Amino acid sequence: MSLSPTLQDNLAWLAEGNNHLLKVILRGLEKESLRVGTDGKLAQTDHPAALGATLTHPHITTDYSEALLEFITQPHTSVDALLGQLADIHTFTYRHLGDEILWGASMPCMIGEDKDIPVARYGNSNSGRMKTIYREGLGHRYGRAMQTIAGVHYNFSFSDELIAALHDRSGSKLSFQDYKTQRYFDLIRNFRRYFWLLVYVYGAAPAVCRSFVKNRPHQLTQVGSDDHSLHLPHATSLRMGNLGYQSDAQQQLMVCYNNLNSYLKTLCGAITKPHADYERIGLKDAAGDYKQLNTSLLQIENEFYSTIRPKRTSQRGETALNALHARGVEYIEVRCVDLNPYEPLGVTREQLHFMDAFLLFCLLEQSPETDPAEYADMRENQRRIVEQGRDPALTLRRGGEDISMHAWADEILSSLARCAEALDKGAARKSFTKAVADVSARIHQPGQTPAARLIADMQSQQKTFFQLAQDLSRQHAEYFKGRSLTKDAAALFERQTQESLAAQQELEQAQQKPFEQFLADFYAQYTCCDKPKFDCLK
Repeated sequence: MSLSPTLQDNLAWLAEGNNHLLKVILRGLEKESLRVGTDGKLAQTDHPAALGATLTHPHITTDYSEALLEFITQPHTSVDALLGQLADIHTFTYRHLGDEILWGASMPCMIGEDKDIPVARYGNSNSGRMKTIYREGLGHRYGRAMQTIAGVHYNFSFSDELIAALHDRSGSKLSFQDYKTQRYFDLIRNFRRYFWLLVYVYGAAPAVCRSFVKNRPHQLTQVGSDDHSLHLPHATSLRMGNLGYQSDAQQQLMVCYNNLNSYLKTLCGAITKPHADYERIGLKDAAGDYKQLNTSLLQIENEFYSTIRPKRTSQRGETALNALHARGVEYIEVRCVDLNPYEPLGVTREQLHFMDAFLLFCLLEQSPETDPAEYADMRENQRRIVEQGRDPALTLRRGGEDISMHAWADEILSSLARCAEALDKGAARKSFTKAVADVSARIHQPGQTPAARLIADMQSQQKTFFQLAQDLSRQHAEYFKGRSLTKDAAALFERQTQESLAAQQELEQAQQKPFEQFLADFYAQYTCCDKPKFDCLK
């Protein structure tokens, strides 16, 4: 299949002695996992003190729940080093979990009522209180059950050398950072056009335990004679659909990714303008305790559920939007990756190499601005791939018309193969080409997807979703318990534990301004002349 002129031109330029610019890519992972007890139910225990303070530890923290661990790697240029660090974090963690294990699937274990899902706690400092109140607010707005879903976030950036070379080649009059920001927004728009392919290939959440949808409306059906498990027959990732990180309230929020200013203004407005449903919840309860951080559509930027985010490392107390406004995009965060329940780490080397080729394609391919019609098509494609992705007759929307999903996938994979070749030449290996070739060989075989494998194993082994996920999680636990750490790695983790505990104690002992003032100062960053700050941008 022929490549688009834009992609062909960019790949030809790389082949003319510029493939070395692809050698350095920074990658990081954030991986979530629920702690569960021997009975497979959500752990009710506190975060283990031996793992350090969740507010200040660089690699081990919690997400929504006290029982939802989040492991964060540092950026790496090597996929093997990245996965090695993630494995070490798991190994150290298992030394301090006792009889508990980490749930290996994205959709949660057996859960009870909302009150049985403990909200994460971060201590008594103002920043710690703010993190906990934010999570209390999520529970009031969406229910706590939805917040127990786990996933993998992939942090990714190309080298500044590559961006600078593209900048020079383009003849753009923008500053380097403004050009870099623009190119990452180009990438993000293409990612949103095509990410359905990632959901089809790597979606691993086609079923849930019945307890997850207790007292919630849904369209799921029973898996055969198994009345404990629910699914959609051709689903790929229920996590990415209406049962997962979706919000009816946020459906009205059309975030524009055409440029940084439009993105900032849309989100800033959602954080500063009151929302009727959340005003009804109230800011505080009768005792004066906070129920949520504010009554706007979003409490903070992170509440916006997106498949990909532009990111910039923020300073202590600085909002994410202010960091982007002040210094532009630094990297992107891919957020549509399910935990693979068959893999101890939840993610594979092949998967990361495939996503690298995919992201290079998104950077090099032409990326026109998105209009409301295309935005609607994107939303519809996400719904279809989530609910019907393994249906061989599935069609998706492109340019206002239906197209065979498999035909469109073949077109994209043809382009990815060429991008993988460029990456392999830059890295002097064949890992990227092999990853794309392996996926291409499976694209017309929906039975080879993780989602299909999960349903097939449930049926062939006569196990519920809960039983199969628990068995796989136990296998992963044994793997990490049998894995050793080097003396230096073990010493580093112990030192990080003690340093994080000391840092939190120091933070809590420091003089604190009243929390109300702390919160007012934080939200003041979003305002300018009594208008959303980014309305001042032109």
